[in-house]
Amino acid sequence: MAKEIKAPQFPESVADGTVATWHKKVGEPVARDELLVDIETDKVVIEIVAPLDGVLTEILQEEGAVIESNQVIATFEEGTVAVSNDEPAEQSKNKSKPADKAIDEQSLSPAVRKLVVEHGINAALITGSGKGGRITKEDVLEYIKPSKAEKSVSPEVVNKDSKPAQELTIPAGGLALPEEERIERRVPMTRLRARIAERLVNSQNDAAILTTFNEVNMKPIMDMRKSYQDQFVAAHGVKLGFMSFFVRSVVEALKNFPAVNASIDGNDVVYHNYYDIGVAVSTERGLVVPVLRDTDKMSMGEVESKIVDFGGKARDGKLGLEDMMGGTFSISNGGIFGSLLSTPIINPPQTAILGMHKIQPRPMAVDGEVVILPMTYLALSYDHRLIDGKEAVRFLVMVKELVEDPARLLLEI
Repeated sequence: MAKEIKAPQFPESVADGTVATWHKKVGEPVARDELLVDIETDKVVIEIVAPLDGVLTEILQEEGAVIESNQVIATFEEGTVAVSNDEPAEQSKNKSKPADKAIDEQSLSPAVRKLVVEHGINAALITGSGKGGRITKEDVLEYIKPSKAEKSVSPEVVNKDSKPAQELTIPAGGLALPEEERIERRVPMTRLRARIAERLVNSQNDAAILTTFNEVNMKPIMDMRKSYQDQFVAAHGVKLGFMSFFVRSVVEALKNFPAVNASIDGNDVVYHNYYDIGVAVSTERGLVVPVLRDTDKMSMGEVESKIVDFGGKARDGKLGLEDMMGGTFSISNGGIFGSLLSTPIINPPQTAILGMHKIQPRPMAVDGEVVILPMTYLALSYDHRLIDGKEAVRFLVMVKELVEDPARLLLEI
């Protein structure tokens, strides 16, 4: 029974998507819930799986095609398909004699065909690294590299007329080998990366961004983690990290400075009585910001569990659109990559973002004495159109004070 494979229903904020990768070919048997295709939007990559056991009968939208919500992208035939372990005779023959494999030169790109002809190479001997096993220019250059070096120093080059071998005089500077070709690789920007670039540029152009800094003594939090880590893991099934302290501190500060939790919509200011905190996560495809919702109602264990869940989804490309929508404030932790100080960029339409950084032991003056303490810098970038400098500085000072005295978070003072 034939079925249509459709694109998902995109939310209003996502206009369309791009067919990123087909994981199955036409005629290939597919099991239920097996991955068929990745759809890339400007926010996340959506996976579409097989609805039932069967076979993919037709691909209507190839990789790179721009598609809309609920658009038919392929057809699927329901039914159990037996997978034979016997290779076709022609395939077995080619497998046993790879040298006899035939390559249609017309299927090669002009650059590859030119190199193959110039060097008299049998293209069937080259292993292709391109899509579908296609041979790339880099594959050919890699294949001919040894032969070029051998030809440049081989006595046969000197004695090509089969005369008796003569002494080969090598110049003082040695033999000049051909220089390696300088190769450039051009790939299209992914929709996610293009959207990130567009949003960051718009943020810089549309907002009056300023950044204020402060430093935080992390010793109280580190001591608390050391004392209660085992009990925390036993109670919540996840380790106690630094992020939950910062999330809770930010929420308390946002309650006192509502403009930092607001957003700008045209000429209107939208104040929120909820606290949805976006946590920036780096992935292979780029930076994404999943959102912790109603953080004022979450325990520290729930915050840590949700962050771990987001991290796993981000690594596996499983973040959904619902994970990315909204957010009233964002936190970015460049310290995990070793950043000592930075100026984070606001995630529109939000009006502020907190940047966390590397914890580093530094000599500090405490009660007139020099003490080595684990210190970190905090950076608050804010939109000066809405938030005054005094308000931004006081907000950041409050976050600093709460982090340095975490007991206040429990006592809510």
